[in-house]
Amino acid sequence: MRSHLLNDTTAEQYRRSVTAGVERVAGKLATTERPFTGVTVDALAPAIDAIDLDQPLHDTAAVLDELEDVYLRDAIYFHHPRYLAHLNCPVVIPAVLGEAVLSAVNSSLDTWDQSAGGTLIERKLIDWTTERIGLGPAADGVFTSGGTQSNLQALLLAREEAKTDSLAKLRIFSSEVSHFSVKKSAKLLGLGQDSVVSIPVDHDKRMQTVALARELERCKQDGLVPMAVVATAGTTDFGSIDPLPEIAELCEQFGTWMHVDAAYGCGLLASLKHRDRLNGIERADSVTVDYHKSFFQPVSSSAVLVRDAATLRHATYHAEYLNPRRMVEERIPNQVDKSLQTTRRFDALKLWMTLRTMGADGIGQLFDEVCELAQEGWQLLAADPRFDVVVRPSLSTLVFRYIPASVTDPAEIDRANLYARKALFASGDAIVAGTKVGARHYLKITLLNPETRASDIAAVLDLIAGHAEQYLGESLDRAS
Repeated sequence: MRSHLLNDTTAEQYRRSVTAGVERVAGKLATTERPFTGVTVDALAPAIDAIDLDQPLHDTAAVLDELEDVYLRDAIYFHHPRYLAHLNCPVVIPAVLGEAVLSAVNSSLDTWDQSAGGTLIERKLIDWTTERIGLGPAADGVFTSGGTQSNLQALLLAREEAKTDSLAKLRIFSSEVSHFSVKKSAKLLGLGQDSVVSIPVDHDKRMQTVALARELERCKQDGLVPMAVVATAGTTDFGSIDPLPEIAELCEQFGTWMHVDAAYGCGLLASLKHRDRLNGIERADSVTVDYHKSFFQPVSSSAVLVRDAATLRHATYHAEYLNPRRMVEERIPNQVDKSLQTTRRFDALKLWMTLRTMGADGIGQLFDEVCELAQEGWQLLAADPRFDVVVRPSLSTLVFRYIPASVTDPAEIDRANLYARKALFASGDAIVAGTKVGARHYLKITLLNPETRASDIAAVLDLIAGHAEQYLGESLDRAS
């Protein structure tokens, strides 16, 4: 079994095995005609259930053949131009190369004596990002597993900085369309169910700062502590960007921590055309960025950034076997001192390889393309009487609803849209997401693939309308 360990004696076997895997995936990418095969759980589960994990195949080719049947054939392929559902991006080749390198070397980014150059590369990328944001010379941060963890750590720091003897008094303010991780973080941080105050949004799905000011004032009058305001730069459902400068003013006025969840909108940091949409982010106390959304990186690649590096001490714990206090005095750079995680992948390498190959402008150009495509998609929807589109996109998301000419019952229209999404997924021809706007069901297209064209959007809209009309026709037949 030692022949499977990666070391100096097995380097050639490693090369052959990885090459075989790469060729298999490359073949799938080159020949995939749809984003999904449409396989059902009932069809695929028996094949996986039948595999006896205690009976290995002992042959890489055989394992890859089996993988073809249980995974590669039916995987959801985000690189396909008609994958239009969630915040999943196609990935750039330099980042995939970085993934291969980091997996093989297997550095752990918790301590210097496990990572050396990896530690310095991550720190350099954190500095690069905080400079792009404009957080100032005292800024710092650390890579995380994703936006949920980044938001959790930011709110942990805010909780500790609030300096109150009663967690029950703490309040977090976020818009009604902010990410669910805000409420989840509040629960994990031991705050009450009422700790998150939902602020209404305007027609463009941006936080209403008048309402925020009113709630902050009420918080103070009630003897409560405004722990943090979470502004969103790119909401999950709408891609909307809260009015960051106005929120920053209110946070300063009320002495409240300002966190910006820019998990989606962080691609604007590299934008050549739309960077101004993030104006005000430089005034934040903390920022979440997800490179694996709008920087075209493989999952996972995220970071939490802070204006004041000293606040990261709230996540610090010293263990004698790992990062004893004396290492701080010796100026040994242990990233575990800043992180909620201990063992941690060298995910920063993917972004490093991308920047060193493509440059920030290359990333920004790709993100600008999908933002401009979203404007074309909005124009298509706005001009099409079959659809109701909610807001003009700030980033690259379109939320819309099929509206039949002959049916007026909102519940029946809901069912038609739900059916259309499900039928489209089952066909494998395209994938879109869904959400609710008020009490009604809507569909959602998230554009993160520069290879998608307006013609793809138009074709998918026709497919959706066709499936919805089929449902309504069958519904009328059943009723008659």
